[in-house]
Amino acid sequence: MKEKRGFSTRLIHHPGGTCSRTGAVNPPIYQVSTFAQGLEEQEFDYSRTGNPTRSVLERYIADLECASSGLAFSSGMSAVSASIMLLKSGDHLIATEGLYGGSYRALTQVFHDYGISHSFVNTREIAEISAAFRPNTRAVFLETPSNPLMGISDISAIASLVDESDALLIVDNTFMSPLLQRPIESGAHVVLHSATKFLGGHSDLLLGLVATSNAKIAARLKHLQNAMGAVPSPFDCWLLMRGMKTLGVRLAEAQRTAHTICDWLLTREEIEEVFYPGLEEGLQTEMHERQSSGSGAILSFRLDPSVKVEKFLYALNIWTVAVSLGAVESIITQPARMTHATYPEDEKRRLGIDERLIRLSVGIEAASDLIDDLACSLEGAR
Repeated sequence: MKEKRGFSTRLIHHPGGTCSRTGAVNPPIYQVSTFAQGLEEQEFDYSRTGNPTRSVLERYIADLECASSGLAFSSGMSAVSASIMLLKSGDHLIATEGLYGGSYRALTQVFHDYGISHSFVNTREIAEISAAFRPNTRAVFLETPSNPLMGISDISAIASLVDESDALLIVDNTFMSPLLQRPIESGAHVVLHSATKFLGGHSDLLLGLVATSNAKIAARLKHLQNAMGAVPSPFDCWLLMRGMKTLGVRLAEAQRTAHTICDWLLTREEIEEVFYPGLEEGLQTEMHERQSSGSGAILSFRLDPSVKVEKFLYALNIWTVAVSLGAVESIITQPARMTHATYPEDEKRRLGIDERLIRLSVGIEAASDLIDDLACSLEGAR
């Protein structure tokens, strides 16, 4: 049996990564909507149902997540929605409190109307998850690290809990990517990504991915993918694969710079607190290190009340004020009015997502330039 290749090698030499017919070192873009059919059954007939370029991408993410099946969707939120649609009316779902505003909106304003109820809990505490279980609980939806406060949940322990209750564990792995964290190896049933972020890495596409090693779940997700039609174009699939090849070098560089920026922020009197996986010794750090191989390139901090937030944000020259993350360019976000704007004000206050909370997605620019830009803006905004 051939020894398992290293992750950096698998990023480059993935299933279907070369054209078997021509030897081309990138898969072809099958920019077609339909396929000529003969009398015998064939793999492809219509590109909503299946496309050869998309098929390569789906095998690619399955390989990286150590799963048996992968599926591609038109956006991260369509991947989230398909995962929630594994449930049915009358079912109950437990989710990480403070999770991404798009997922919160889908649960509270869409799926709730179709009879799927939900409870938001502090998933860092197993006891709180256990207490939230009901007879009709069918899934736990995790973000770990959570967005934007970087809370860590124990995937293995929660997987054991849901298995006892015959429920599903769904993990949004967007922040870590399969380079740093592979939740299926820790017992998750479904792993999803906004591939728009770290996997794509260049702010030039929208795409979502789902991976699973459960054949029944894979078949249901494939049915939902085809029935809903929320599929990416062949070109976007190809563009994503192009970006994924450099994930290793991009994220390694961004993570190094994130550590440097984190250390620098801790020295600044304008910063009240910093949130970053592995920042402090303790159970959260031990838990994250057990299930992940790095701290990632996302961190958050809370500004001191003496700093004028808008003046700080809009004086920046290198950091891009935007809602996305995981790109080669460094992005700065104010979650309270951007990613989490859909939350009620009282809930944002309870969670600590106030106007002074700032999230950084560190890119691959020079660390010294990024720090100088933050320093100048902080000093000018006091």
